[in-house]
Amino acid sequence: MFQNLYDKALHWSKHRHAAKYLFIISFAESSFFPVPPDVMLAPMALSQPDKAFHFALLTTIASVLGGMLGYAIGFFMFDAIAPWLQTTHYWDSYLTAKNWFERWGFWAVFVAGFSPIPYKVFTIAAGTLSMAFLPFVLASVIGRGARFFLVAMLLAAGGEKLEAKLRKYMDRLGWVTVALVVIFVGIYKFLWQD
Repeated sequence: MFQNLYDKALHWSKHRHAAKYLFIISFAESSFFPVPPDVMLAPMALSQPDKAFHFALLTTIASVLGGMLGYAIGFFMFDAIAPWLQTTHYWDSYLTAKNWFERWGFWAVFVAGFSPIPYKVFTIAAGTLSMAFLPFVLASVIGRGARFFLVAMLLAAGGEKLEAKLRKYMDRLGWVTVALVVIFVGIYKFLWQD
């Protein structure tokens, strides 16, 4: 199952419009789209290692621009989207993001930009809480850039050897990832949810 998805992602990453698709996904993911750009960035860096840093830069720029849209949504439209947001699984993440902003501001955006935490929730929360715009953009550039350049660098350096190993173990890695997510969510709900 995962091996087939991986093969398809590799195939799409070689499409002549792959860079455009990467830009669109990166932009959309930062404000409303659920699929992270790493899904396209990783196979593109593997299949074209000489362009890996170009893809990372493209992903970073698009993601930060999408983050600015998320900020604008939070700043100008939060009252309109709040009822919908409360009905989604993102509401708890939004409340957590709000709490983090009150405590750490810049660092909350940086951590969300670098980690697998839903960055879009933090972009909207930053706008809702009227975080200073320039520190928001700076934290986004640093956090997102560090993440995407790290992914591109590791995969480009691994090259064909890494691609062969990934393909060989993709099903196992996929199921291990699913298991880790389920375990993490269970631990999170057990320890931090009342």
